[in-house]
Amino acid sequence: MELTSILQGTHNARELTGLPLAGGGTLASGLLFRSDALAGLTDDGLQELVTLRIGTVIDMRTDAERSRAADRLPDDGSVTLLPLPMQGGAMDEMVKRLLPAATGASLSVTQVAEALKQVPTLEGLYVSILDASAPQFATIARTVLAASRTERPGVLFHCTAGKDRTGLAAAILLSVAEVPREEIIADYTQTEKNLAFGFAEALTGLITSLGVPLTPALKTLATESPASAIEAALDWIDANHGGVAGYLRVGGLTDDEIADLRRVLRGE
Repeated sequence: MELTSILQGTHNARELTGLPLAGGGTLASGLLFRSDALAGLTDDGLQELVTLRIGTVIDMRTDAERSRAADRLPDDGSVTLLPLPMQGGAMDEMVKRLLPAATGASLSVTQVAEALKQVPTLEGLYVSILDASAPQFATIARTVLAASRTERPGVLFHCTAGKDRTGLAAAILLSVAEVPREEIIADYTQTEKNLAFGFAEALTGLITSLGVPLTPALKTLATESPASAIEAALDWIDANHGGVAGYLRVGGLTDDEIADLRRVLRGE
């Protein structure tokens, strides 16, 4: 369910609800919310956090990302913020890492071209995030389970654009609930359409402001969400961990927690 018009100040917000489940039924409502960063949330948007019974916000951005644009949340402490940094998804930080002289010093055209060859594909980026972040994704799953037992069960998880780290978290949670893969892919690809309404230009501007040419590879990393990327991520989980349950176990989730989370997400 689209929420950008309700959580005013966001660009890519939606509730994950009503999706079909294997074996029948639909994904439970009021539990899973995904978004881009909440730094620009308006007063009306803040009120909607209350109306939607969102009690927890999980921020997957790096410390540097958060320091540049901290989430705006209610002052009364009614929403708990859980910082859960994941490396790999901050585009400007990636560019600076690949081109350490991108700001201030001069690089030749050849040096820039050689450095840009190191830009990962989305598929490669997602595998690296997954490989390094099983404990964080397990924490997200455990947080959703714990929140479901409270009066404000909604958990909103986000990164900067709500595309990469957020897309992976959504895919993992939906897989636990046994949402069919085609529905998971459809949710993921919706992000590119949402970002096309102006926010994509801001994301690419972050890169070009460093004096780096906007290559097709960088544009894809910053603004696109092709089905092939999330399929590669899910395939990697299957190949290396036998499925999402095995992946979350590596992150520290128990079998009982996984089974309980599945029941909660399925509304059983």
